[in-house]
Parts: sequence; structure tokens; C-alpha cells
Amino acid sequence: MPSLYSSKVKRSYGGILDKGGQMTVTTKRIYEPYAKRDGLRIFVDRLWARGLSKEDAHVDIWLKDIAPSDGLRKWFGHDPEKWQEFKKRYKAELKTNEALIELKKYARKQNITLLYGAKDERHNQAVVLKELL
Repeated sequence: MPSLYSSKVKRSYGGILDKGGQMTVTTKRIYEPYAKRDGLRIFVDRLWARGLSKEDAHVDIWLKDIAPSDGLRKWFGHDPEKWQEFKKRYKAELKTNEALIELKKYARKQNITLLYGAKDERHNQAVVLKELL
């Protein structure tokens, strides 16, 4: 069985709780600067971000297998008009995706930041994943 992620956790986190006693899940473009408050940084794209080295990205885990299928990604093309249908199709894909179970485990233990490469901050797979968590 293939690995669910391609890079291992480089740093360990104690899991800082927010004021309500819950772990937080945030989304952020991978091109934005690293911040300590990001917690565990999980890249959720299938393809690596253009023009960015892995060292500069400060990615703890690259969870490629949680990304939308190539067919769905190409169909969507980050077209806001297709957003609702994209969410529906992506959630259907995730129902049988073991990587979602892995992501939920991380989210229960610590603060996480879901990193993505898309320019559109409101219409990308990290937004859908945050909704599911």
C-alpha cells in the first residue's frame, strides 16, 4: 500500500489549544510566510507549488493523496461558477479516501494549517477539507 504522505513530520508540536479548548484548522497559501502559530503545516495539493523550494515552504507533511483527482482538478479549473459542483464531487471522492482519516487524526491532536497553491483563497480543496474537519 502506498504511503499516505511523501514527507515525514520534521517538527513535533504539543498541540496548542484555542480558547474554546479545540484544536484549530486554518487554511493558507503555501506561498505565504511560515508562522509558528501555523502548527502542523500540511500541503494538500497533488502537484508541488511552482517556484517554491521544499525548504522555503516549511511543509511538515505533503498529503498528496487527499488532493482532488486529476480529472476533477482539471474539470474544475478554479472556476467559481463550478464551485458548488466541485465541492459535491470532491466530497464524494473523499468518502473512500484513507488520507482523510489520517488528516482527521492530525487535526484531533494539534493545530493544523492546510496549505494550498491556488490563487483563489475561497475556491480550493483546502476550504472543503476545513469544512469536513
